[in-house]
Amino acid sequence: MKHSILFAAVFATLPLSACERPVVVTAPAVVAVPGPAGPAGATGATGAQAEKGAPGATGATGAMGDTGATGNTGRPGAPGYTGATGATGDTGATGADGKRGSTGNTVVIVPSSK
Repeated sequence: MKHSILFAAVFATLPLSACERPVVVTAPAVVAVPGPAGPAGATGATGAQAEKGAPGATGATGAMGDTGATGNTGRPGAPGYTGATGATGDTGATGADGKRGSTGNTVVIVPSSK
């Protein structure tokens, strides 16, 4: 069965490939070839001077810029000078005389012997 289907397919293509096909002949396109160039024409007249245009309008004011960055901290100041020495104070008043000691009130402590 396999061979018969294959044989039928080959047999059907043989008559189709043997048919005569008509030949299509396309005529080449006609290309016109220009002749030699003619002499150059006369130079044209100079054009008129153009008028000067009106000046343009002034542009709008630009937008305000951003705030600048904060500056760096300054260096510490130099140390101050030493102050002047103060004036010497007045001499104090002399104290009162002390009380004279009395006799007979002396206490002597004798250590105990061991």
